Amino acid sequence: MSTTTPGKLLASFQVNGEEREVAFAPHETLLEVLRERIGLTGTKHGCELGECGACAVLVDGEPVLSCLLLGLECEGRQIETIEGVQRGSELHPLQASLADLGGSQCGYCTPGVIMTAKALLERCPSPTRPQIEEALSGILCRCTGYLQIFESVEEAAATLRAEASS
Repeated sequence: MSTTTPGKLLASFQVNGEEREVAFAPHETLLEVLRERIGLTGTKHGCELGECGACAVLVDGEPVLSCLLLGLECEGRQIETIEGVQRGSELHPLQASLADLGGSQCGYCTPGVIMTAKALLERCPSPTRPQIEEALSGILCRCTGYLQIFESVEEAAATLRAEASS
């Protein structure tokens, strides 16, 4: 990490598989760096207190609330945001199942749901409903009542298992 201009740091991140060098103030959260410095606005500002989960991203494959992590803590780490989930021109199975089953209504919590569920499915390809509920317990959704979200994760898991076996 180096200093660029007074009050700014210059750091490198791997964001969605791409090396990014970014200048930002030391007090800026990862959420602010992603949205305001890099321009990846899919990660949502929610409560900014770590209570709603709308800002969840993956750091080194683990879901984190980007509003609670300073950008400078992420130098050299692998960061994945909702913008990095799509597979070329195809939706990731989580994106497709949420759309198909009505698991995304207003869409505000959806990036956090997808990123958190993606981490779950990468470490546990056949999660039980209670495992899904626990993994997503930090994401607040005011629209769906969660049933469609849980069903969407189950469907995506089945799709990913089928892809892996073929």
